[in-house]
Amino acid sequence: MNSTRHAKRLSQIGVAMAFSLLSAQAVTVASAQGVATPRHEAPSETLSARQQAIVPIAAFGAAGDMASLAAALHQGLDAGLTVNDAKEVLIQLYAYAGFPRSLNALNELMKVLDARKQLGVQDQPGKMPASPIPKGDALLAAGTSNQTRLLGGPSKAAVYEFAPAVDQYLKEHLFGAIFERDNLDWQSRELATVGMLSALPGAEAQLQAHLGFSMNVGLTAGQLKQLTQVLADRVDADAGKRARDALARQMAARAKQ
Repeated sequence: MNSTRHAKRLSQIGVAMAFSLLSAQAVTVASAQGVATPRHEAPSETLSARQQAIVPIAAFGAAGDMASLAAALHQGLDAGLTVNDAKEVLIQLYAYAGFPRSLNALNELMKVLDARKQLGVQDQPGKMPASPIPKGDALLAAGTSNQTRLLGGPSKAAVYEFAPAVDQYLKEHLFGAIFERDNLDWQSRELATVGMLSALPGAEAQLQAHLGFSMNVGLTAGQLKQLTQVLADRVDADAGKRARDALARQMAARAKQ
């Protein structure tokens, strides 16, 4: 009787081991073929230290506050931003605050990097764009596609019919030349954009729109709420309030859809 139960137990163990082996092989094959295995991970409701660091850098760059930008750059590099991460944020700044502030901010980054090098700090250079940026008609097509993905649909506004050139510049320069630079992910680019627009009084409509774009690229309401607090704590109360009010309007609009 005991020998029978023992044999049955050995059989059950053998079946379990075989099933486990087959499951492991299936996962290995799926991974090798590039097939995603099912995972049930809830989206994050918090920003990483690196993501948080982008916000004040963008905001101080847009505001033209070089002393505060320098401090934010030091904090961002310490939090895991690479040199090219910071550089990309400040290049993107030209589309929202103009070339003068973008150039001033990039010069400030150079000073910060020189100071850190003298202290013996070796900052990681980071990635360069992996693919060449399209040109001509291909750039306009890429920008139109990127804009449509961010907005969640084709862009339609009376101002684009009134001034077609600005529509073309948006598609070619911002959503084309900048967003085609794939060494900074779109969530980071939207965090930077929200930081910039929060620092610019009078840009509330664009701020609200980009909070919506942020959700379209996977940032959660919880993360965006934290972003508004980062602005209030690390930039100033006015920037935090502009972002908080714009987020409330964006959430109300989405609730009605």
